[in-house]
Amino acid sequence: MSWSPLLDPQIPIGDAVDAIETVIVPRARDLGGFEVRRALPSAKRQMVGPFIFFDQMGPAEFLTGHGIDVRPHPHIGLATVTYLFEGRLHHRDSLGTDQWIEPGAVNLMTAGLGITHSERTDGPMRQAPYRMFGIQTWLALPLAHEDDPAAFTHVGAEALPVLEAEGKTVRLILGDAWGARAPVATPSEVFYADATLAPGAALPLPDGQEDRGVYVLSGSVTVGGETFEPGRMLVFRPGDRLAVTAGEAGARLLLLGGATLEGPRHIWWNFVASSRERIEAAKEAWRAGDWAHGRFQLPPGDDGEFIPAPDH
Repeated sequence: MSWSPLLDPQIPIGDAVDAIETVIVPRARDLGGFEVRRALPSAKRQMVGPFIFFDQMGPAEFLTGHGIDVRPHPHIGLATVTYLFEGRLHHRDSLGTDQWIEPGAVNLMTAGLGITHSERTDGPMRQAPYRMFGIQTWLALPLAHEDDPAAFTHVGAEALPVLEAEGKTVRLILGDAWGARAPVATPSEVFYADATLAPGAALPLPDGQEDRGVYVLSGSVTVGGETFEPGRMLVFRPGDRLAVTAGEAGARLLLLGGATLEGPRHIWWNFVASSRERIEAAKEAWRAGDWAHGRFQLPPGDDGEFIPAPDH
């Protein structure tokens, strides 16, 4: 843990609320008793920096014998980031990775040309009740990295920079911000942080980042005299120096953003690509089901089933 003076620059004055470009209210979906709230992509914004997908999972309580079973499925053209606050997820992928994802750790899976993975709460997780709460995001890959080989990186919570200043604790999950750098290589310029603010504490947004957003996880924040409650993503204009201030109950936030990509992306099911042709090629490869010789393989140890591609 280290104190960072960059968490405490002079807070800008003036009508800072004008710096908010977009407020996104996530769409809620019930996945059989497990609520997911999706903030990105939205009708207002496809991406914030390279972040093209942002799901809040839970919080949810599972009874003994119940849990999550996301069967093997494919990805291309993106990198997934799974970050948990509570619970554990069993990740297996076609690279042979077999990793339990735990609170505070970083799990970056780069799909590139193609990867298949599953996410389950199996084995000992189902022997007692448990809670699950976390965020899953996707980073769209730059053109130069769309066809990179797949990769998986796991970094434990203890290896991430934690910055502290008066009333603020910030864990840097990915990228470069407030004078610190997370130990995970990313395919493009990005920042992603988990911040806890005491009542009235003000956190400046990192300077030098082209695109910046804040997701209010709990509590509330005020910007330019306007208050924002949990389940809101605020997207700010580039270049403005401003801060968010926690309300009476404090706040927990996720801050995200980075360099914008070369252009918008096409999204179909679990595929992200710069062209429709790339999407179509991946569709056909998954539907072909040639796990031995084709573009996609199933995860070792979890190859008895898979999610079929949608019909349209």
